[in-house]
Amino acid sequence: MSPLTLAYGNILAPALGPHGFAPERLAGDLSERFRDAHAAVTGAREAGELGFFDLPGDVETRRTVQEVADSFGQWFETLVVVGIGGSSLGARALADALLGLHWNLGSDEDREHYPRLFFLENADPESLRDLMDRVDPRRTLFNIVSKSGSTAETMAQFMVIEGLLSEVLDDEAVAGHLIFTTDPETGVLRRLANERGIPALAVPRAVGGRFSVLSSVGLLPAAVTGVDLAALLEGAAAMVRRCEEPELVRNPAGLFATLLHAAHTEQDRSIHVLMPYADRLRVLALWFQQLWAESLGKAVDREGRRVETGPTPMAALGAVDQHSLLQLLMEGPRDKVVVFLRNRAPEHRVEIPRLHSEIGALSYLGGHELGELLEVERRATAEALRREGRPSLTLELDRLDARGLGEFFMLMQIATVYAGALYGVNPLDQPGVELGKELTYGLLGREGYPVPELQDEDLGGYRI
Repeated sequence: MSPLTLAYGNILAPALGPHGFAPERLAGDLSERFRDAHAAVTGAREAGELGFFDLPGDVETRRTVQEVADSFGQWFETLVVVGIGGSSLGARALADALLGLHWNLGSDEDREHYPRLFFLENADPESLRDLMDRVDPRRTLFNIVSKSGSTAETMAQFMVIEGLLSEVLDDEAVAGHLIFTTDPETGVLRRLANERGIPALAVPRAVGGRFSVLSSVGLLPAAVTGVDLAALLEGAAAMVRRCEEPELVRNPAGLFATLLHAAHTEQDRSIHVLMPYADRLRVLALWFQQLWAESLGKAVDREGRRVETGPTPMAALGAVDQHSLLQLLMEGPRDKVVVFLRNRAPEHRVEIPRLHSEIGALSYLGGHELGELLEVERRATAEALRREGRPSLTLELDRLDARGLGEFFMLMQIATVYAGALYGVNPLDQPGVELGKELTYGLLGREGYPVPELQDEDLGGYRI
């Protein structure tokens, strides 16, 4: 049995009545719709456009990353990954899921002498200063991740870090505390790597940032902290094989994409909520949020027609967001599908003591386990939504390990390109973010970008 399964009964009519899809449609029009999407994705893959499909079989990259991690990476007590968006979220999600949230608090023995791991994402001076005050730069390796080598937030932090390193190390030693993950041939980081002898790992040309978690972007931080890369990529390869199936009901990524697309386009359920019931999986929801939003939110379709389409993903956490979002999910607009993410077998069992037997509001908890409480709450939430005619799907991890995570990452990436075909948009570009970048470059004086005129935010005196 696969470590990852998709339960989709709670989006169908037998469970939801008039609010669900008729099961026979899975062998009818929805199946036909998916066959077209499958053919489009297969064609794009054969044309070399979807490089993330090939990452599980890239043995050379895995060996190179592992060699770097086992040698260079183990010279340091701390690894700091500097990147933003797809250059960080996948690696963070992988680290949280497999290492736990408190990895850095463990002793050297607890961590089996693997380095501590931190991420710098936003160009927030407080975050950078706070971290740099707490690590010894002479015992820290900085992994600068930018495929283009021109990401403003990442490169600004890189320059600050380089300056701080220069205060305590000579020029040659500074280079020894840096490793780049970037384009294989071009860009600023590749040029600096070549000029200064800084180690640099490559991101394949056909792999975009938000699809790069199984490339060196995600593999290096994982390998440096002892994650089993072979198992991670074996899980991803297994999911690729499952998702090559052209029959809808046998293809988990196809079902995920087709059902959510139909819910959006036929039922106006444009908001797709990913809600894991495990703190370790919280960043997976943020990773999905970027993947789904940046890939599918497009102004024009592949034919150049103005469509302004795309679902809105939302990251949530069970059971925390039962105390914030659930009221909206239950009684607000019927514009949402909730996707639960469940870990069937938590690593640790924590029993609730049989205390306070005289207090009814407490005594019923005694003898149960914390993991049992979370699972019961998930089931109760799914059932409550069902009774109100509000659809949900459930992704179930048989175990939270490297293989299962590999399956999850690949499932969602393949589902995204299937969804792109269903929406008729290019899931690989992100033209909507370019204007903001160009305006930023102009305001900061980058060569080749004119200084823009900005509308005064106080225009008309609209401020109180």
